[in-house]
Amino acid sequence: MEIPDEDDLNRNAWERCNHLIQSWIINSISPQIMQTLVFHESVIDAWSDLKERFAKADRIRIATLRSKINNLKQGSKTVLDYFTEIKTLWEELNSNRPMPHCTCAHPCRCATMREARNYRLENQVIQFLTGLNDQFNVVKTQVLMLDPLPSINKVYSLVIQEESNNHSLSSPIDEPLSIVSAGESRKPQGRGYSNSFRPHSHCTFCGRNNHTIDFCYQKHGHSNFQKQGSSVNASSSNDEIEV
Repeated sequence: MEIPDEDDLNRNAWERCNHLIQSWIINSISPQIMQTLVFHESVIDAWSDLKERFAKADRIRIATLRSKINNLKQGSKTVLDYFTEIKTLWEELNSNRPMPHCTCAHPCRCATMREARNYRLENQVIQFLTGLNDQFNVVKTQVLMLDPLPSINKVYSLVIQEESNNHSLSSPIDEPLSIVSAGESRKPQGRGYSNSFRPHSHCTFCGRNNHTIDFCYQKHGHSNFQKQGSSVNASSSNDEIEV
């Protein structure tokens, strides 16, 4: 776009737009690069300068991104962290290697460009599934057998659901063990209490309560008996001897 003349009625409007866009560009670049653009009168010249310097593809960076994507594995990361990392690499790679668009006067109507775009999306789905841990082998096989392949966001949703199912199936295993352990820890210790003292029981040999005939001292004797900490059965047997 040509710069309007000084006496042009659109000159003021052009200057306002020029200063506005120039402020956007200056606030979006580093201070070192900004110093090389302050002397451009027109924002068109500043933009052309930036395009000439930085629009070229960095093949070294592209090679690095492809290597990171191909070698990226889930490992100890959650599915969310793994997906976020690989999606960030995809976005950067696409910005350095964008899909071409038809610039012909009469755009092509064939499906070639659409198929090329679909191939790129399918490659992302395959790369994402390949890097998942072995616990997702079932869902990986099911997704790869679909025709056509679902979108990457749909695949991510399926994997997240599988992760939630695996977590819900594995987490209750330890809960009963902890409950049993807590119950065992609350059980009273001591052989005399746990074996001989039976609340609400009745001995058919001596006729007294709180023990059974299997633990009756009058029938079986007083083996391993200690006066300190004795049970109710022991006190009842002493009363019987004094009588």
